[in-house]
Amino acid sequence: MEIEIYADVVCPWCYIGKRRLEEALASYDGEVTVRYRPFQLDPSPVSGPRPLLEAMAARFGGAERARQMFAHVTEVAAGDGLRLDFDRAVTANTFEAHRLVSYATDHGLAAEMVEALYQAYFTQGVDVGSRDALATVAGGIGLDVADVRRFLDSDQRTADVTAALAAARDLGITSVPTFVLAGKYAVSGAQETQTLLAALAEVEQRESAAHSH
Repeated sequence: MEIEIYADVVCPWCYIGKRRLEEALASYDGEVTVRYRPFQLDPSPVSGPRPLLEAMAARFGGAERARQMFAHVTEVAAGDGLRLDFDRAVTANTFEAHRLVSYATDHGLAAEMVEALYQAYFTQGVDVGSRDALATVAGGIGLDVADVRRFLDSDQRTADVTAALAAARDLGITSVPTFVLAGKYAVSGAQETQTLLAALAEVEQRESAAHSH
């Protein structure tokens, strides 16, 4: 079964959702292929990195409100063994990061790249909008830093990522994470591991019933 994950690397719920899916798959015995699909929570250009807290305070009506939101998601993430450090996080446009995932996919390192990007953004305060920083993160999972930098400086995969982002919109995906199972069943949000397992089992059943007729 193919599982497509529509997600953005600056979305904490996507990070949590990815971890829960991994837990679900660890106790699922079916054959599964996971594909990472790009989504941008905010495609508008970012003039440069600024503290996420500051940006969110402006958007959600004050630093206190932003801190409450961050405290809640940090606590949920901690329950899944993930550390989120919002005091260090900086704003970024994620288009280049999605291009980098596409590059890593060609080298068989998609899952590792996505994980490294989440860690860079959420715990290390890395500017994931910077090509230099992205190349360094890619080097951390064994990709060639110079090759990655050349790739990012070219326009390779720019059209592909633009098309993939448009495809997500056409599918009606408005919030992430969204998991699409077997190309037609969508599960939205960072669902609990048990819920994801139940969804996998149900889709498997439906698919095998459809194929046996």
